[in-house]
Amino acid sequence: MSVYRGRFAPSPTGPAHLGTARSALIGWLRARSKGGVFVLRMEDLDGPRVREGAAQAMLDDLRWLGLDWDEGPDVGGPHGPYTQSERHDRYAEIIRRLARSGHTYPCTCSRREIAEIASAPHGDEGPIYPGLCRDGPRHPDREPATRFRMPDPPPVFVDRFAGEVRSEAAGDFVIHRKDGVVAYQIACVVDDHDMGITEVLRGDDLLPSTPRQIALFDALGWTPPAFLHVPLVLGADGQRLAKRHGAIALADLRERGLTAAQIVGKLAHGAGLTDTDAPVEARALVEGFSPSKLRREPTVWM
Repeated sequence: MSVYRGRFAPSPTGPAHLGTARSALIGWLRARSKGGVFVLRMEDLDGPRVREGAAQAMLDDLRWLGLDWDEGPDVGGPHGPYTQSERHDRYAEIIRRLARSGHTYPCTCSRREIAEIASAPHGDEGPIYPGLCRDGPRHPDREPATRFRMPDPPPVFVDRFAGEVRSEAAGDFVIHRKDGVVAYQIACVVDDHDMGITEVLRGDDLLPSTPRQIALFDALGWTPPAFLHVPLVLGADGQRLAKRHGAIALADLRERGLTAAQIVGKLAHGAGLTDTDAPVEARALVEGFSPSKLRREPTVWM
């Protein structure tokens, strides 16, 4: 059997918060319980939102929580670099490959134009692109983005937590913006392939993205990893946990006097891994961990 290789891929746009901690904890437990490799990757392609020093602060916070990783930007490894902003040449190579195989086309439509098409259907991620540039750019004078030709119907897959997932429609999507920024969809596919990831464990807010990523794997002739999407952490108002809910950054909680074991205990209990929210060290949860123990509903942090 192949060695299990899991990953945690945060964006350094701010301090590590409780949602970050929960995803990292579950992913780490999954890898450690299977005697596998845990990879940490920084997804920092969204330049304007990346905060200076946030990546190192996040690594420090996760280590304080009791987590470690076998490969990553600070420890190295055989599949680096582990920071996306250092992998542009690799992404450009793959985007050219997709263009040569006819899987992409230049698109000059603006977001505003797409949004203003009254008949355009909407999916989980906004308006579905109606293919206006599939047969050639509508505005040849504009700098184009690169769109991927999404198969219709989109790929069906079985998530290891959510079960069978079918998407009604996905539409062609951008993998390279006109300003030169590589899109998340293609970057994470290339990285997961190059880093030998065997299972992607992440929050279920990314479930709608998965058919697109599987389509990219198929177009490139690569075998996709397994997927396991877990429920998110929500605030008391039922919305995804955010700054408006108060001090949710690990650094803030630490300054308030909470210990790592207290935070791990609360996160583990909310996820269904323990019977109480008593303090517990992360390493004590490895033995006996199973995704089948995870709650099906989101965790509400009070």
